Amino acid sequence: MKGTKGPARLDPTPETLPLFPLEGALLLPGGQMPLNIFEPRYLAMVDAALAGDRLIGMIQPRDDERAEKPVLYDAGCAGRITSFAETGDGRYLINLTGTRRFRLAEEIAADRPYRMARPDWSAFGADGEPDVTVDAVDRDDLLDALRDYLDTEQLEVEWEKAAAAPIEALVVSLAMGCPFHPNEKQALLEAKTLADQARCLTALMELAGGGEDDDAPLQ
Repeated sequence: MKGTKGPARLDPTPETLPLFPLEGALLLPGGQMPLNIFEPRYLAMVDAALAGDRLIGMIQPRDDERAEKPVLYDAGCAGRITSFAETGDGRYLINLTGTRRFRLAEEIAADRPYRMARPDWSAFGADGEPDVTVDAVDRDDLLDALRDYLDTEQLEVEWEKAAAAPIEALVVSLAMGCPFHPNEKQALLEAKTLADQARCLTALMELAGGGEDDDAPLQ
């Protein structure tokens, strides 16, 4: 069974949100995240989401995600299920499109196998609106840092596409795709504006790639 659901006409900032804790998984508004769902509790979560507003809250655990109930970071990003396929062995292949970030106001008790929370959407109130800081992003600095980072990490990208991409798409795709540590991913998630995310991204790539001040202490 395979398909893409039509547009939902439900509140994009619901009062409750199912949580999917996943270490190193950074979802940002406008970003695309493919997921392979196989655990029974998360299969149930996807079923419930598809029957409702199709929103899932991606959030990182602070400790071992294999624990029964790992401690979570206090911010995540909601993603809407925009494509769905069911495999012959019972797995779900879904794609999430990032919508809005949230603070974890509180977890709520629910008679479900997965965790539920009450999100605070106001913490990232500008999500969903045009980012007025886009012109403040230094594309040249970002691309210079990316070039050094790729050399250091022995990674490859389609350079011409990256250089020509709209700055919003470039920042989001690099932030989500680069193999940063979970706490670094969290810093990118919580950066308020696109310009803040770009500065954080540039700094992280410069640190990994041997930036201008190689003797600077790591805080």
